[in-house]
Amino acid sequence: MLNVIRLAFACLLMLWLPASQAADSGWLQNPANDHAKVRLRADTSQPGETRLLLEVELQPGWKTYWRSPGEGGIAPSIAWQGNPPPAIWHWPTPQRFEVAGISTQGYHDRVRLPIVMQGQASGPLAGTLTLSTCSNVCILTDYPFSLELGAPNDPQFNHDFAQAMGQVPIASGLAESIKAGYQRGELQIVAERAAGWQRPALFFDTLEDADLGKPQINTDGAQLLARVPVSDGWGDAAPDLRGKTLTLVVSDGGMAQQVTLPIGEPPASPGSAAFSLWQAVLMALAGGLILNLMPCVLPVLGIKLGSILQVEQRDRRSVRLQFLASSFGIVASFMALALLMTLLRLGNHALGWGIQFQNPWFIGFMVLVTLLFSANLFGLFQLRLSSSLNTTLATHNGHGLSGHFWQGAFATLLATPCSAPFLGTAVAFALAAPLPVLWGMFVALGIGMSLPWLLIAAWPALALRLPRPGRWMNSLKLAMGLLMLASSLWLLSLMANHIGVRPTLWLGGLMLLALLLAAWRQRGARLAGKLAAGTLVLVGAALLGGSLTAGLWRQPLQDKVQWQPLSERAITQALAQRKRVFVDVTADWCVTCKANKFNVLLRDDVQQALSADDVVALRGDWSRPSADISAFLQRRGSVAVPFNQIYGPGSPGGVVLSPLLTRDAVLQTLSNAKGTEQ
Repeated sequence: MLNVIRLAFACLLMLWLPASQAADSGWLQNPANDHAKVRLRADTSQPGETRLLLEVELQPGWKTYWRSPGEGGIAPSIAWQGNPPPAIWHWPTPQRFEVAGISTQGYHDRVRLPIVMQGQASGPLAGTLTLSTCSNVCILTDYPFSLELGAPNDPQFNHDFAQAMGQVPIASGLAESIKAGYQRGELQIVAERAAGWQRPALFFDTLEDADLGKPQINTDGAQLLARVPVSDGWGDAAPDLRGKTLTLVVSDGGMAQQVTLPIGEPPASPGSAAFSLWQAVLMALAGGLILNLMPCVLPVLGIKLGSILQVEQRDRRSVRLQFLASSFGIVASFMALALLMTLLRLGNHALGWGIQFQNPWFIGFMVLVTLLFSANLFGLFQLRLSSSLNTTLATHNGHGLSGHFWQGAFATLLATPCSAPFLGTAVAFALAAPLPVLWGMFVALGIGMSLPWLLIAAWPALALRLPRPGRWMNSLKLAMGLLMLASSLWLLSLMANHIGVRPTLWLGGLMLLALLLAAWRQRGARLAGKLAAGTLVLVGAALLGGSLTAGLWRQPLQDKVQWQPLSERAITQALAQRKRVFVDVTADWCVTCKANKFNVLLRDDVQQALSADDVVALRGDWSRPSADISAFLQRRGSVAVPFNQIYGPGSPGGVVLSPLLTRDAVLQTLSNAKGTEQ
């Protein structure tokens, strides 16, 4: 009798309690796709809403997609029958997949997607789930379903739904600040987290007319900097994303945060995050000063020395004004470069140090100017000013300052193919900074380069102690003219990338012939004959000496490394195979690149290290404009060549080497990149 009473009481209690409605479709499968199965459950126990839980189970090696699949794929969706309340999907933090160079965002194994309808659904809840699953192939599968909302409650639903919501990114609490900026072909994200970063990841919602690739993430203490390649998906130039709104998810250490923010100007580069503005200015001053020691500038310094020696009556005032004029020419030229960089930035073009040498017209102009300087030093013609201009610019004994100004400007132009220590970091800081800072940094570079000139302007006695002019000046002028002619021929060699080797050789021959004819006309056939004979003797001696000593020098200068084209994909694949990567970005117009090649990269021990089985050598040639190489350098905070970086299991983030390579630095960094695991 007692048991009967208890059973009756339990039945009355069930009838009295509010109805808790839940429904379960059970596991659904499609005969056309045995790699996935899905399940939908619904619950109406919460007032004013209907909760659903979509579960997807995938076989190993298969994946499905997030709300923004990335560069390929389709997000799950439901086509509802009838007019149910609006549904809001909640997406757990995804993962990133790399297949054949395509970056996608999604899930593997098992995922639960919470869905909340804003209102109580009534009657059967029916529709068709469309799910894209991919492995080596992709399958788009439909799963029709119907949920009877009057079904008994599933006590496990609340637990599973809460657990799934716990995987959805929160609105705040991970990063203290997140900023986004855009420059040509690249989206930059800067995030600050006081607790520091461990293994961060970023996922992006789709932007209109733009494809976002895999981000390259670098961390430095509390700061994270991500560089994301941007394309339009059709091979054309990427659209300008400034002013658009970006939604992203950042995750780290089991936490994830979703944020929506505007895209503005590029945030500070990694180099700028590591030091302040005054430190960047000091680097600019040091980089500009070191440019005076580079071989690019030596011919102009020779001309400057000759111009001082040629003045028979030298005094402090004239020397001071001449060197001040040259210093002003240097600073003015750097301001002209700042103007060029400003115009390129406003036009959303690539920025870089020395990129004007990628233009054949600029190279041709420089060849002509250096050739004229050389002819002037040979005494084949003299540059004379008009009387009015000469009166305006005159400073002492009829000698004007314009020539000294242009000497400084010319020295700056010849210095731009050189990348000296500190220079690349300072220029990278400047090009990523606001325009006023950019101009200030370029002025600091000009002041740094002009420091030796300013030193003599402050103490003219240094120049006054030079020997007095005499007949020996003719030999000095000839030597400086030959030095400038060598610079002209080197500049002409850069045209081979644009017009071919044979036309370049013809132009070089015509240049030398024109100089000989001018010497014959100005100084007579005897001098021209001596110059021609001397040139032939020197060339013949060089060829004979080279052939006799070929066994001594040819072998060390032979490049045995199997260089491969530079790409982000090649780096990723090599790291996935636990190999080391040596990156070399170079250009024919880069004098420092040539020095690195002959002094370090062609040495036997370095050649052997770069030819190891676990080393992949990648080379990018920036001699001509290349959007891919420009983007590659920008993602690493660099705007100049040479650029060398080493990756490996022990250096997965990559180690950037100094612009001036040393044998020990290359070999040691390559050894460290192996890591502890072989």
